[in-house]
Amino acid sequence: MILSGKGWRILLCDLELDCSLQVMDSPRAVPGAGATDITSPGSLLPPYGAIVGVVLHLFVYFVALLYRSDRKVKKQDAPTPCERRCCKEGPIRNGHVGQRPPSINPERLKDFGEEDYLNGDVKTWEMKIVSRNEELLRDALDPVTQPNSRSSQPTSNKLIRFEDISAAAFKIQSGVQKTPCMYSRLSKQYGMDIYLKKEFLQYTGSVKERGVLYLLTSLQQEQQKKGVIVASDSNFSMAVAYHASELHIPVFVIMSTSTSPARVKMCREYGALVISYGTTAKDSQIHARRLAQENGYLYLEEEDSAIYLSGLGTMGLEIYEQVPKLDAVIFPAGGHCGLLAGSAAALKHLNPHIAVIGVESESFPVLQQSLKIGHPIEDQACSNHQFYRDVSGPCFGTNSLQLTGKLVDKVVTVREEDILISMLRLLEFERATVDAEGAIGLAALIAGKLPELKSKRVAITVCSGNLELPLMRQCIDRALTLDNRVCKFSLLLSDCPGAISKLLEILTREEVRVLDIKQEHMFVISDLFTIKVTCIIETRDKIHTAQLRNALLERYPTMMWMER
Repeated sequence: MILSGKGWRILLCDLELDCSLQVMDSPRAVPGAGATDITSPGSLLPPYGAIVGVVLHLFVYFVALLYRSDRKVKKQDAPTPCERRCCKEGPIRNGHVGQRPPSINPERLKDFGEEDYLNGDVKTWEMKIVSRNEELLRDALDPVTQPNSRSSQPTSNKLIRFEDISAAAFKIQSGVQKTPCMYSRLSKQYGMDIYLKKEFLQYTGSVKERGVLYLLTSLQQEQQKKGVIVASDSNFSMAVAYHASELHIPVFVIMSTSTSPARVKMCREYGALVISYGTTAKDSQIHARRLAQENGYLYLEEEDSAIYLSGLGTMGLEIYEQVPKLDAVIFPAGGHCGLLAGSAAALKHLNPHIAVIGVESESFPVLQQSLKIGHPIEDQACSNHQFYRDVSGPCFGTNSLQLTGKLVDKVVTVREEDILISMLRLLEFERATVDAEGAIGLAALIAGKLPELKSKRVAITVCSGNLELPLMRQCIDRALTLDNRVCKFSLLLSDCPGAISKLLEILTREEVRVLDIKQEHMFVISDLFTIKVTCIIETRDKIHTAQLRNALLERYPTMMWMER
């Protein structure tokens, strides 16, 4: 039974009255009473009764004091009207104003319990939290203030903590796919257990959705109503176009007139307003910044803010959860090393023994050069070709570079030929159509750059699959040639009936596929009755190609084999 303040006062008055009546009824209070025997028990009762009453009075008084102090503490912990009003407001999610979840200090979790009120009763379960305070990952890194901000958004150049990545994973879990990390059939071919993290299965075909969604949901409500603007045709812009539309945030994408029509169409289908302006990417960026300044839009560009890196780092959490007992994880690197830095922060916190490896193009070793000099290189030779895209992008931040230097174990480079063969392997063995950024991780194993991973358990991130159809045909044809599976040879035959048919019989016997064959008469520098025949054929593998070459040399010693 719980008494209010008035009830306690009534109880105190009753006890005082009871004590006074006991004292008045005692023999000592009767005038003229005779002396009593002090040794008899009855003579000691009245004084003891008074003492007991006083003790009870003091006990009830202290209980009342404790009750009042407890009520004061509860009043202090109760939220103020201003706090209630602020808690009701939160970031826009899908066009609605959602409640902002209260922040709970991990150290105070032990003070919280779960209560269930049923018919006035209280059922309490004891909750025991065993954890340690979150610390900065590895060595403490001083946040670096960048003099030239690449975005109109205020950059928060603070070091990522593991709890930041965990918070990002919780916030974006309903907006991005939890992609599978599956055992690959390529494992037997390369002598290790290979697991492929298939991030190209995201809605926009890129891992950039993780960082973009967390970045957009972290914007102020007022800015979300005004809108955002980007100026590129990269995977980052595609992710912004899609998720901003899903969150009912006005989004504008400025693209140069040289952008492929397929990219423009795709971006419009995601829900963005696409504007073609300028002949180069720089012209589009200048125009986008001017529009942002005039209309209050937020100009977004891929950067290394703590919010964006935390969103990208959620992929590291998923890999650790999906593949137990990992030995190494391979990521694409290049100038845009945010995925590498963010995921390395998560993996190294969970298990410092996991090797984190970055891979970049040999033609554009932006990250390796930046790590050597200790800061992002200023004059960066980047490619504008659509094949490379983010693989050859500039190094966009000092914070991600510092995290990479502290947490990444190794950065290797691969050739363009290795990337093309990697794209071919993923298409054949995994039925995955990926671009250079998605295939560059496997290219390091194909090139033999990581022999220390033999017989190890390795996860490879396949993080992008935005490959346009015309470019895909060129890449596959080139990869088949590099893999010695599409070959070309020429030979001289006598200009008589049946000469070409005999050649075709040999090709049929060797079970090769003829892709093209042509004969030439006029420009042959040889005998008058001689023709030059050129064939393009397809074989199963390198061994099959060698067998065909030997068979043709036996029959036609003057054959010329075209090397790749």
